Amino acid sequence: MSYLDYEVVIGLEVHSELKTKTKIFCNCTTEFGGEPNTHCCPICTGMPGTLPVLNEKVVEYAIKAGLATNCSINKFSKQDRKNYFYPDLPKAYQVSQYDLPLCYEGEVEIEVNDAAKKIRINRIHIEEDAGKLIHESGEGSIVDYNRCGVPLIEIVTEPDFSSSDDVRVFLEKLRTILLYVDVSDCKMNEGSFRCDVNLSVRKKGDKELGTRTEMKNMNSINFAVKAIEYEAKRQIKVIEDGGNVIQETRRWDESRGITVSMRSKEEAHDYRYFPEPDLMPIITSQEKIDEIEKSIPELPDSREKRYVEEYKITKYDARLIVAYKNMADFYEEAANESKNCKAVANWIITEIYGRLNEEEKEQAKIPFKPDILTELVNIIEDGTISNSIGKKVFVDCWESGKRPIEIVQEKGLKQISDNSQLEELVKEVIDNNEKAVNDFINGREAAIGALVGQMMKATKGKANPKMVNELLRKTINELK
Repeated sequence: MSYLDYEVVIGLEVHSELKTKTKIFCNCTTEFGGEPNTHCCPICTGMPGTLPVLNEKVVEYAIKAGLATNCSINKFSKQDRKNYFYPDLPKAYQVSQYDLPLCYEGEVEIEVNDAAKKIRINRIHIEEDAGKLIHESGEGSIVDYNRCGVPLIEIVTEPDFSSSDDVRVFLEKLRTILLYVDVSDCKMNEGSFRCDVNLSVRKKGDKELGTRTEMKNMNSINFAVKAIEYEAKRQIKVIEDGGNVIQETRRWDESRGITVSMRSKEEAHDYRYFPEPDLMPIITSQEKIDEIEKSIPELPDSREKRYVEEYKITKYDARLIVAYKNMADFYEEAANESKNCKAVANWIITEIYGRLNEEEKEQAKIPFKPDILTELVNIIEDGTISNSIGKKVFVDCWESGKRPIEIVQEKGLKQISDNSQLEELVKEVIDNNEKAVNDFINGREAAIGALVGQMMKATKGKANPKMVNELLRKTINELK
């Protein structure tokens, strides 16, 4: 058996909770957490005689997500009942959308291993979330209906993925887009961004798709990648051993590193879809669509391209910065008044990113404003302080909130750029480091670094490194 003889075909169903203040059909809060069954009412728990009222903001956010992923928008849409029984679904049906979703036929471009690839979006529709089961060890299970009725968008792709890398890059990019347009907080640890993975394998060259399995509720991109890699190998082994892959729903067991069967996979007809009789059709005017489109900020792809052209930074650096909207906003403000846009990018990527965890990057929890970083970069550029001193000043700015120039003056960190003062120190360093001097004279270029290091040590890092390098070379050449 060779895995190289097979190809993997993957499609995704991504569920993202919308960040409305209230639920899709009632006024209950969507706030995460809370004691079980304290964020629910007769409507979201499906009590007889209750009537839902659609939250207009849900429609607006869904259309916004659709436009940001290059979808067409249905001006006439409706909602449908998706019938199935599960303990966390009190009505025994979910209000979703079947044949007339709000958004359809979109695409998101990804880049994997320097190759561009378009992932087609089949549809984006709105639906209500279900509750959840809480399993008490040895005491059975309880149902928490707090999450019932929290508004979701489901983003359904075509089966355009051929590797776990494709899926990882797409999920990261889709998550970034949804955060940019501010329709979801996409907190995977709270379940507000999760996906189902539909996967099949087939022999290379075959046109017909293999039997697929669905892996449910992946709330971690890392888990999705691991599950895909395991499930592909499992299906290939089943086929190579002479068996048949069963169409079923599976889950990822992280502790054992395997996928586990849950139940047979339903088809659309099993849900007995029919139009929701208690809700009117959704009619959206072109004027409303245009209004929503105008509210969409510049998206990551556009920003990345502009940063490369306008700020002359690398594509790699631009991609790292635009991954977080708040950080991109911070960068622009800092770079616009700086003398070195590339240096601003470097400080963000190395120093700021190094101090923030993932959530803090998204929230841009930086303890100073962009003009502080601008000032730091500028006083390094004009020679007031060296880059190595700049790192010390940066730490002080982070911890104290003081301005860089204030810290430089208080601590006497101004760079030594006086030629006569440096010349005297250069002579002392040359006299005290005969071996390094001879090594440099004999062609060992690296020896100059050791001499520069001695100069910086003697001046406690305050010597102008460029001037030091030039003076050392000039003085040693005069000794030849």
